[in-house]
Amino acid sequence: MQHFNNNEHPHRRYNPLLDEWILVSPHRAKRPWQGQKEKIAEDNRPEHDKDCYLCAGNVRANGVKNEEYTDCYVFENDFSALLKEEVSFKNNNKPLFQLKPERGINKVVCFSPKHNLTLPEMEVSAIEKVILTWAEQYIELGSHNFINYIQIFENKGSVMGCSNPHPHGQIWAQSSLPTQVEKTQKSLRSYYEKNKTSLLKDYVNEELKKEERIVLENDHFVVLVPFWATWPYETMIISKRHFGNIIAMNKEETTAFAEILKGITVKYDNLFETSFPYSSGIHQTPTDRISHPEWHFHMHFYPPLLRSATVKKFMVGYEMLGEAQRDISPEQSAKILRDLPTLHYKTKTK
Repeated sequence: MQHFNNNEHPHRRYNPLLDEWILVSPHRAKRPWQGQKEKIAEDNRPEHDKDCYLCAGNVRANGVKNEEYTDCYVFENDFSALLKEEVSFKNNNKPLFQLKPERGINKVVCFSPKHNLTLPEMEVSAIEKVILTWAEQYIELGSHNFINYIQIFENKGSVMGCSNPHPHGQIWAQSSLPTQVEKTQKSLRSYYEKNKTSLLKDYVNEELKKEERIVLENDHFVVLVPFWATWPYETMIISKRHFGNIIAMNKEETTAFAEILKGITVKYDNLFETSFPYSSGIHQTPTDRISHPEWHFHMHFYPPLLRSATVKKFMVGYEMLGEAQRDISPEQSAKILRDLPTLHYKTKTK
């Protein structure tokens, strides 16, 4: 009988944030690939595109002209998924047919006026301005009495469904907790009530001892591949200090967060020497005016690429019907990311 090797043998891992299991099948990474290959994203965009709806001074699809902005630029999404207007609603729900109106506000955050400047190629000081903009929006949107949660996120790359190549993120503020956030809050609260400590604080301290899944760290934040990661090169940024949201950061932590954001996105670009696609987002305390000592600030990165710049991971079949599954072990992907240079690959040609 063979001795178990977590980098060779199939096994399941538990995700304590979502109270779910994932199947890990590291031996499958060796299989040949004859499936779909993505087009490599073009990386020769100009600093300003006269046809881009998000570039400074241009007119958007709804006829509104953008300001001649010089750093971050925020505006309400012209095609919002949520609407702020209140509607009358008579609740006639049956147990198997439940619905309720949902109010919210959607915003777009352009990171820079430069059409071709993504986060990994921005200066740390410019990324700090993005973080401060996120914090301002968290305060502003959270001040509405009908807003109970604020989701800050970025979809980078056409393979992740990004409809405009100008570097930008979004903020969706809404009256309910989204499903993934509600699951996370339930797990964080259960752990906090039982142990009187933060689940993610305890988790990151254990990861720092083990070191095998750590990708980057500085004095205030850690980037790691979660023990339960689903996507091939999924990572999390976790604060070392226990605090719940972005407005609780001090100046040193804001700078450190900007540095580590740049660090992990540079490593992503360096992995396949391409503008690396991902969906990323911050999970933090709800704005429901209730104390949430269980929450611990963290940010998820979910990149789809698996083998190269043209081969991505698909969540189909077993993943849709059974449970999430990954081919490369978290320890292997952490080592690959950790060993990558911290200088952007484009600097080699400069």
